[in-house]
Amino acid sequence: MNMVAVVTGGSRGAGKGIAIALGQSGATVYVTGRSQMPDDSPYGGTVAETAALVSEAGGKGIPICIDHSNDEAVAELFARVGRDHGRLDVLVNNAVKVGMTLPGGFWEKPLEAADLITIGLRSHFVASFYAAPLLIANGRGLIVNTGHYGAVAYYHSPVYGAQKAGADKMAADMAKELRPHNVAAVSIWMGGLDTERVRAYIASLPPEARPTAKRESPQFTGRVIAALYASGDLMHYSGRALIGAELGAQFGVTDIDGSTPLSLRYRLGGPPELHASLR
Repeated sequence: MNMVAVVTGGSRGAGKGIAIALGQSGATVYVTGRSQMPDDSPYGGTVAETAALVSEAGGKGIPICIDHSNDEAVAELFARVGRDHGRLDVLVNNAVKVGMTLPGGFWEKPLEAADLITIGLRSHFVASFYAAPLLIANGRGLIVNTGHYGAVAYYHSPVYGAQKAGADKMAADMAKELRPHNVAAVSIWMGGLDTERVRAYIASLPPEARPTAKRESPQFTGRVIAALYASGDLMHYSGRALIGAELGAQFGVTDIDGSTPLSLRYRLGGPPELHASLR
């Protein structure tokens, strides 16, 4: 697939997996993140490492070290994509400022928890703002906000829920304005992911308290995004919040081990069911 994509927040976690999966489809992927050295984060990972894995997977990975609170740097990122390719096919808004999960009420936690609204909601808007002209120039495009059931169920904190719900609404409203240009915008809800951060947290628990349920690989969402873009049916999905496991089942997408991730709709809630809305 001759796709040009930008994946924000790709040093590790979901963004890393999504970028690698898009690379497996043959895409050129601009991977953004702040981590230049492995010890920049306790969980390791750098943009250069992810970009190399994208290339190893069959695509072309291009590392871009960037702080998504810097609007000028974001503008230059998309200006570079424009100079290099003159277009953009897919933007994946995944960069978020994730803090520690601490016990207690929101008023008992550091106020910097609200930074998730800046790097996680505002940054989604800024990236989309600069990406939109390139997507429109392409005549067909897709914006994906990585979402979660926290948009409708309590998860971590009020600010986490606000960020996820806001990203869903932002995608819905962007979709309305982009529809005449054949550019789609969606949120894709991920399940429990097998990431570096999650593995470290589970390892910190007493053995008897460690969850044993199977988790989605970070690559699964990237596989779903690639299938969605290749489907030729983008406008049927545009404006929606979509559960990745349900969308994957519709497209016949499996996880990297061949398993089929399960929707958590009936445990955590969800948007309108996909099959009902597409009748």
